[in-house]
Amino acid sequence: MSDTPFGFGLPPEEPEDGDNGKKKGGQGGNEGPANPFGFGGGMGGADNPFAAMFGSLNPSDLGAAFQQLGQMLSYEGGPVNWDMAKDIARKTVAGGTADGGKDASVGPAERAAVEEAVRLADLWLDGVTSLPSGSGAAVAWSRAEWVEATLPVWKDLVDPVAERVGTAMGDVLPEEMQAMAGPLLGMMRSMGGAMFGSQIGQALGVLAGEVVGSTDIGLPLGPAGKAALLPVNIAAFGSGLGVPESEVRLYLALREAAHQRLFAHVPWLRSHLFGAVEGYARGIKVDTAKLEDAVGHLDPTHPEQLQEALQQGMFQPEDTPEQKAALARLETALALVEGWVDAVVHAAAAPHLPSADALREALRRRRATGGPAEQTFATLIGLELRPRRLRDASRLWASLTDARGLEGRDGLWEHPDMLPTAADLDDPDGFVHREQLDFSELDKMLGEAAGGAATDKPDLTKRDDEGDGDR
Repeated sequence: MSDTPFGFGLPPEEPEDGDNGKKKGGQGGNEGPANPFGFGGGMGGADNPFAAMFGSLNPSDLGAAFQQLGQMLSYEGGPVNWDMAKDIARKTVAGGTADGGKDASVGPAERAAVEEAVRLADLWLDGVTSLPSGSGAAVAWSRAEWVEATLPVWKDLVDPVAERVGTAMGDVLPEEMQAMAGPLLGMMRSMGGAMFGSQIGQALGVLAGEVVGSTDIGLPLGPAGKAALLPVNIAAFGSGLGVPESEVRLYLALREAAHQRLFAHVPWLRSHLFGAVEGYARGIKVDTAKLEDAVGHLDPTHPEQLQEALQQGMFQPEDTPEQKAALARLETALALVEGWVDAVVHAAAAPHLPSADALREALRRRRATGGPAEQTFATLIGLELRPRRLRDASRLWASLTDARGLEGRDGLWEHPDMLPTAADLDDPDGFVHREQLDFSELDKMLGEAAGGAATDKPDLTKRDDEGDGDR
C-alpha cells in the first residue's frame, strides 16, 4: 500500500527526532504539557502557526497539502468517505497488480465467451439442483467495473464498524473538553472518513485484481440476477494450473451461477448473512487506548500515522457469549453457502470436465488462505469473510443428496431454522439420518386444534342475552 495515501509528500530534510516534543528555537529541553492532538509545537514559539505545521514543505508541496486537507475537512458524509474510496480503488486498479497485470476493457469476444459459459453452466446445474436459474443476465466485467458495481454492498459491510470508530474518536477527548470541541470533533470525523476511505479504496483496488466473479467471498456483491465474471482475472487464475482457459472459465461460471440460484431463490439468505455480519460488528470494541495515542500524536502533514495505527489492529471482538454466538452463526452460514456451492458445482462439473477435481481443490485452497485484500478487510472490520469449515459443509451437503435426493437437500433452505448448525457439521451423519419433522402434518394438527378450540368456545353473547332476559 502507498506510504502516503492522502497525497501528502514527505517533507524534505525531515528531522530524525520527528514529533518528540523537542522543538528547535526557544523551546530548549522544556517539553511542557503534552499537546493532546499533536498539531505542531506551542504556538508561542512561532510567529506564524501555519509555519509551525507546514514550514518544512516547499511551496508546491504546501499547495498540494492544503488542497488535500481541504478535501478531507470539507467532507460531511457518513463514517466513510466513499467518493475517496472509489477514486483510490480506481487508481489502484489502473496501476495494475503486483505481478504487473493490467486491467483492460472487455471486448466482444470475451463477453460472448462469458455469456456462453454461464448459459452452459445453468444447463448443467439444472440436473443437480432443484433450485431454478437465478441469472437473468450474464456480464463480463473489467476490474474497474467490478469496483463500481460492488461498492454499494461494501458500504453496507463497512459503515457499521466505521461508525463505531467515529464515535470512539470523539470519546477520546476529555469529558470537560467535549462540550466546546464541536469544530474539532467535526474535523476528526472528516479525517476519520478520509482515513477509512483511503484504506477501503486501496483494499478494494487490490481485491479487484484477485476476484473472478461477483460472489467470490460468499456474499452477493453485485446486482441481483447478474452472473458476473472477470475475464482478465480468470486468465490470471488459470495461468499456472495447466488447464485450458475454456475449462477454467466454465468451472468458474458454474460457481457463479450456483451462487446466483441460491441467493435468488432463498429470499431470506441475503439478509441473514448481512445480519450476521452486522451482529458481529456490534460486538467489536475499539481499542481506545491505541486510538487515543494515535490521535494524540496526529500530525496534519502525516495523517497516514492514524491510518497505520488502524492497520495494526484497533478492533477486538468482545469476549462475550453473544459475540461468540454471532461469530459462530456467521462462520456456519458462510460455510453452508460455500459448501452447498462446492458440492453442487462438483456434481455438475465432474461428468463433463476432466479438470474438475483439480479446479475444485485449487479454489478450496484459494478460499482457505485468502489474499492480501481479504487480510486487509480482516484488519479493517475485525472479521475474516472466509468459510473455515468449507470441506465439512460440502461433505454434509453431498451426504444429504445421497440420503434425501435433490428436493430433500435443497428443501432445507426454506427456513434458517432448518439448516445444519455448527454442531451438525461435527456430526454430519447424525444430521443426515435424523428424522425430520413433517411440517405439513404439524400445520394440519395445529389447524385442527385451533378449529376445535373455536367449536368448544362458549357463546358469551348468547349467555349475556339470556341473562338480560332473566332480569
